[in-house]
Amino acid sequence: MVNRYGFSRLAMLVIGVGASFATQAANLFEVYHDALAHDARYAAARAQLEADQEKVVQGRAALLPTLTATANTRWNDIDTRTGAGLDSDAKYNSNGYALQLTQPLFRRQNWIQYEVGALQTELAESQFGDATQALILRASTAYFDVLNARDALGAVTRLRTAAAEQLELARTSFEVGTVTITDVHEAQSRFDLAVAQEIAAQNALDVANQGLARLIGHAPETLAGLLPGVALQAPSPSDIEPWVAAAMESDYGVRAAELGHEIAARTLDSVQSGHLPTLDIVASFGRNRRSSPSIEHSDSGVIGLEFNVPLYQGGAVRSAAREAAALKLKAEAELDEARRVAALTAREAYLGVTSGMAQVKALEAAQVSSASALEANRLGYEVGVRINIDVLNAQSQLADTQQKLARARYDTLLAQLRLKAATGALSEDDVRAINALLEPQSLPTTRDNTLDE
Repeated sequence: MVNRYGFSRLAMLVIGVGASFATQAANLFEVYHDALAHDARYAAARAQLEADQEKVVQGRAALLPTLTATANTRWNDIDTRTGAGLDSDAKYNSNGYALQLTQPLFRRQNWIQYEVGALQTELAESQFGDATQALILRASTAYFDVLNARDALGAVTRLRTAAAEQLELARTSFEVGTVTITDVHEAQSRFDLAVAQEIAAQNALDVANQGLARLIGHAPETLAGLLPGVALQAPSPSDIEPWVAAAMESDYGVRAAELGHEIAARTLDSVQSGHLPTLDIVASFGRNRRSSPSIEHSDSGVIGLEFNVPLYQGGAVRSAAREAAALKLKAEAELDEARRVAALTAREAYLGVTSGMAQVKALEAAQVSSASALEANRLGYEVGVRINIDVLNAQSQLADTQQKLARARYDTLLAQLRLKAATGALSEDDVRAINALLEPQSLPTTRDNTLDE
């Protein structure tokens, strides 16, 4: 059986078997494109855009002519009696049809409705751009959550292995009388704690995998990790104020609020135009036909101007104008709030990048120091100048530093993306730039049930 892509089941099976022997790690760019195809929230935003793009078409329709056709057919039975004793009885069929064309000449509300429709379409495009940026951030966050959980699992697994070695060493040393039972208990306690941390880290990895699968429709077997010693780029420009200014001008939330305010202003103008007269060209043609007492028909054609002046509508126009004025004030407040939020978001993202880079640099140094301290404590323990708890503490410190360093790197990369998003400039090119910092990995992202005892 061949599917719609032209692959037979046998061919797909062969491909799947081959892939099982040489699994290619998925990268961020691939995950992002999977999210474009499978994310329900993005699909809803795309459908909403398609719906809202019809607003401008609907608004333009109010400026164009309308043509209506009507038709009728009737059976007539007329019985006439007069005082003179003359009676008549007529039974006949009558039918007719008519066409009417109306072209607005002056309807201010219709023109404003067209302008509002164009603004609503532009607003929809802005909202969809924001949804696209949000998808990039969600895909990147889900991706780095998996990498961070995987790194954390690796760190605690190494800690558990080291604790097991230290426990075995403590037991051997106790048997020969060089350490006390307290050292054995301490090593056993740290090993048990490491096992518990490994279980928790594995569960966290499973949860992160499920979050990624929810976004892209499946859970990749492997993900590409960061290149070793990857250098993170500082924001350019290096000053925070240009980023804040760009966010207050170009952020999608600000743009949407600006369009919302303009729509509210046009709506108020449209409502106030309800007091104005309207002028239309009206043309019609009709034909009527009847069959009694003989077949007759008549044609009529009319063309002219139709002028209407609204005089009183029960106060509806004034009430609607007051409502529109209040909504305009609401839109002004929302625009002000959107600009403040954009400025704050840009500042937070910028500081997230700069402080994150400083934190990464400090943690890299701390990792080197922790590794050196661990080696020194192990050597000291072997020669008798350090006790077992010193080695165990050094192992825990190194594992903790490794986890914090991994998290700091991922948080800094995400802060870079958020900074671009704050200015409305986040795009697929930024995904490519982050993707260039990744390398294929062979570590599985799925659960491994063969934990060491």
